Amino acid sequence: MNIMQIMQQAKVMQTKMAEMQERMGEERVTGSAGNGAVQVVMTCKGRVDSVKIDPRFMDPKDPELLEDLVKAAVNEARKKGDDAMAAETKKMMEDMGLPANAKLPF
Repeated sequence: MNIMQIMQQAKVMQTKMAEMQERMGEERVTGSAGNGAVQVVMTCKGRVDSVKIDPRFMDPKDPELLEDLVKAAVNEARKKGDDAMAAETKKMMEDMGLPANAKLPF
């Protein structure tokens, strides 16, 4: 493979990575806590779209419970987003004939 082919392949990879990043910015994941008492919907890139809270868990005497449930739901959604990004990146790398664990410079 000559330098021109390598540069062309790098450009293709960069384009595919940008396309994947755009798709992941639109894909939604949901995290929940307290058996669904709190639900958080966010993009795979971490932008929170919505938070739904069961009113039964809005106890002014115990705000820590609600705080913990929101935190847990956000963390679960974030993990799902990270996992989706990793799976999509791995698939893209394999489709291009590269090792799934290759480190890209972009």
